[in-house]
Amino acid sequence: MTATVDRLLDLLDVRPQGNRVFSGTPSGSARPRVFGGQVVGQALAAAGATVDRRRRPHSLHAHFLRAGSSAEPIEYVVSVLREGRSFSTREVRASQGAEPIFTMTASFHEAEPGLDHQVSTPAAPPPDTLRSITEHPEVWPDIYGEWTSVDIRPVPPHPDHPHGSRAWLRITAPLPDDPLLHACVLACISDLTLLSVALVPHGISPRHEDHQLASLDHTVWFHRDCRADDWLLFDQTTPSMSDSLGLAHGRLLTADGTLVASVAQEGLVRSLR
Repeated sequence: MTATVDRLLDLLDVRPQGNRVFSGTPSGSARPRVFGGQVVGQALAAAGATVDRRRRPHSLHAHFLRAGSSAEPIEYVVSVLREGRSFSTREVRASQGAEPIFTMTASFHEAEPGLDHQVSTPAAPPPDTLRSITEHPEVWPDIYGEWTSVDIRPVPPHPDHPHGSRAWLRITAPLPDDPLLHACVLACISDLTLLSVALVPHGISPRHEDHQLASLDHTVWFHRDCRADDWLLFDQTTPSMSDSLGLAHGRLLTADGTLVASVAQEGLVRSLR
């Protein structure tokens, strides 16, 4: 479980095993299947450990191949795909025993001067006016009870946003001043609420007791440095659902409206009836 920030940091502190192989700590979750965001965060930490720290992650592209066990450690093997003058590209393969469960490519870039723009900021009430999901456990899936190291405050639905949802989120205690760590935390928690937006157009509760949800792939683009222990607005939309596959898009913005990351995910949304 990741009920404390110390536990979250331990979860993302992958242990080197030699020859670009790393071991990820089990979560200790009561759920049999490992949370996908944990695997993404650990994989990015493993990739980042092989890159010059002056280069920050700017994108990752991940595929969930099989359901992993939350009770067993995960092995991450990192391969160097490219080491250029300003970019480093890594491939990460995650497995438990002989079974591959996850694969990811991640690209790192050394900051350089250039053009700068971003989209406009969506309107949302400030987080201190909203209630945390921990105050409504009957509405949300049980997994959120294991991630109380993240304060999540949903924004009430708005008629101008019929196919979307918004939530403020932040880590509940200060994190070390390590940009790679903040990127790993951001990648991890970006998987917590995203796929649920695919339920919104169908009027299905976030608890989705009669539907199975499973992430299939996950992509994050890191636009600007940010702190995961400051409030971030997660603006989420769903452009399509067909053949039990739902697509979700997300934007993460700071409280002053700076766009720090974009996220996309496709997942399985299967009726259990």
